[in-house]
Amino acid sequence: MRIVIVGDGKVGYALTEQLSREGHDVFVIDSNPKVLQNSMETLDVMVLEGNGVSLNVQIEAGVPESDILIAATSADETNLLCCIIAKKLGCKYTIARVRNPEYAEHTDFLKNDLGLSMTINPERRAAREMFRLLQFPDFLKRDSFVRGRIELVELKVKEESPMLGMKLSDLYATAKVKVLVCAVERNGEIHVPTGSFVLEKDDKITVAAQTIDLVTLIKNLKIKNYKINEVIIIGGSNIAVYLSEMLIESDVEVKIIEKDYNRCLLLADLVPEALIIHGDGSVKETLSSEGLQKTDALITLTNIDEENIILSMYANHLGVPKTITKVNRIEYSEIFQEKGVDSMVSPKLLTASEIVRYVRSIDNNTDNAVLNLYRIANGKAEALEFQVDSTIRNINVPLSQIKLRKGILFVSFSRKGKMIIPNGNDVMKEGDLVVIVTSGSHMIQHLNDIFLD
Repeated sequence: MRIVIVGDGKVGYALTEQLSREGHDVFVIDSNPKVLQNSMETLDVMVLEGNGVSLNVQIEAGVPESDILIAATSADETNLLCCIIAKKLGCKYTIARVRNPEYAEHTDFLKNDLGLSMTINPERRAAREMFRLLQFPDFLKRDSFVRGRIELVELKVKEESPMLGMKLSDLYATAKVKVLVCAVERNGEIHVPTGSFVLEKDDKITVAAQTIDLVTLIKNLKIKNYKINEVIIIGGSNIAVYLSEMLIESDVEVKIIEKDYNRCLLLADLVPEALIIHGDGSVKETLSSEGLQKTDALITLTNIDEENIILSMYANHLGVPKTITKVNRIEYSEIFQEKGVDSMVSPKLLTASEIVRYVRSIDNNTDNAVLNLYRIANGKAEALEFQVDSTIRNINVPLSQIKLRKGILFVSFSRKGKMIIPNGNDVMKEGDLVVIVTSGSHMIQHLNDIFLD
């Protein structure tokens, strides 16, 4: 497909990189010649310097003949106007990044009356991810499929874990619930394991289980489970506002430390139930005076990745049970996680994954398009959800007899409300919701893409 991306910042670049890698014809518009030069040289895409809301610029970029325009600049109003113009020019689909909390209340209007195909709020999406992690603090990552009935959770195999040295085929005997290890990250390499795979210390594993079985799974695998009662957030961004609202609704005490005095006044109006502290959250004395050592979780949300990472490492050193770190660059995440950084959340990658899922569903243009897509194992693998219809091959064939492409694993089937964590004797049936995991080397748009010809 031909895709025009307006805005070559963090989100725009991540989208350009992913979509060009998937074989789409990508054209990037931005007013900064330096960032365009970098994209052109590193990603081999077409670029145009100019204002994305300019009618002439959009025409020159070929928007009227394009399938999708994605507006990902830093200004919501610019993104909305870009999409309106593109729609008028004849672009089939328009996607806007919209960050202002006030616009979140008008999503239906924006889609219906302005002709937007999709809006996405990176800050709200990141806050939701962080909130879910705080519900089960020992999970490093947590994603849900099949309308919330299946969970994919990432765990680290620790020295005291009963999983240490265990064959995956023996996991059920300990877990006492049907689970499936979908991916294992070891020394920077991703494995889509078989039953003979043996777990080692510091392996990061992605486990699929029914949501209703999570509590039992945690208990039987001796995973720490404790309630978060008090949270300190450093940085009063929009993510802090969204996350505070979710936490306060769950009876969690929230304390936000923010350097800018005027922002503190605004935060006091936006989340009056939270305690707003005017101070520098990167200063040791400030953190000590606000009780960092006694808090249940620290969330670092400043605009500087390095500051967020160092603060999380410091909190981990003090024994804070849970830390969540906002990062934009994840290139070095593996190194920092080994040094004590717990869960890392990247708004730009969450946004890019959501938009890529939508693009794949458009490109497929069938009833069994990608319904959900999540990056797992530091983005080196994908978990995807599909609906099985009559066009899918190998229906009613035992999984053990199906020839799959390398690095593909069936995770779950949902059939008439019943959840199945499959084994080799199970079969796909028409109407099933199917979740699969694939290594990052595959680009799956259609469920039939997983089968060997």
